[in-house]
Amino acid sequence: MIGDLETFQDELAAGGFPPLVNKLAGAGFRARVATRALGPLRLFSLATPESACIGRERAATDGEHLAIKVMTRGRTRIRQGRGDAELGPADLVLLDPTRTVRFESTAAAHVTILVPRRELRIRPAQLDRLIGNRIDGSHGSGALVSVLARELARPATKFREAEALRSAAAVVELIAVALEARLGDGRPAPDERLRDRITGYIEARLADPGLSPPGIAAAHHISVRRLHKLFEDQPLTVAALIRRRRLERCRAELTGSGRTVTAVAARWGFSDPAHFSKLFKTTYGYNARALVTSNRARTTKTRTAGPGQDGAHQGRQ
Repeated sequence: MIGDLETFQDELAAGGFPPLVNKLAGAGFRARVATRALGPLRLFSLATPESACIGRERAATDGEHLAIKVMTRGRTRIRQGRGDAELGPADLVLLDPTRTVRFESTAAAHVTILVPRRELRIRPAQLDRLIGNRIDGSHGSGALVSVLARELARPATKFREAEALRSAAAVVELIAVALEARLGDGRPAPDERLRDRITGYIEARLADPGLSPPGIAAAHHISVRRLHKLFEDQPLTVAALIRRRRLERCRAELTGSGRTVTAVAARWGFSDPAHFSKLFKTTYGYNARALVTSNRARTTKTRTAGPGQDGAHQGRQ
């Protein structure tokens, strides 16, 4: 959609984009915006004239998302926190919508992905080192994120619901890899190495209903108090990490399988179906059963469609 300043800002606000004031926008302002959702992600494809924008500090309660901005055309200078980034085509930068930010750009095109903070699991100290700093989009994981962001924003790129959720998970993982690479390859401190081993231990045993802080501490020959100390500056406590990763596994399995909610919940350590359903709804905002119903509806539609119909549908996708 191409529109004037008011229409452009309304479209961004409707999608949840952080508000910005463009000091160069006049009566002749024209910009293009296209928005879409991909699972928990929100994508904004923007084409703007020469701009000088400022986004004011916002309340922490407004900070559900972090933003990954990917340049596709033109150049932008972005300042946020301690970062001061000069971005060219393909480059990307991590931004925190709750902090003051300043943009100065030529006529440009860019894609911004809003990612739930909980999905990236970035520690506050890491965030301070990352925001406002250029990530090279010409090679490595930065290039993969850059290419993927531009492809996802294309109107012709379409997904079924199950594909969207799985694709979003892959995008988040790739962004996390690019951010970790930007943090540098310095030797991690002993506590970081131990915490990484513990996180891997948890990941490998999520299906074990007995997985708990005391057992994890014992397996690593440390006290429960020491275990909690290792995670005190992390976004999630040990128990919350176990719960979140189990929920993520459940969501992925419910999306792509024909198993019941009760069976999937039990497989990933939730013995009380009612508690699981309530926890799932609180975390994701919709019922776990809705994924099963949607999956069955898609399966039924595929089975009842004729070969020609199914082929045509696939082509449109």
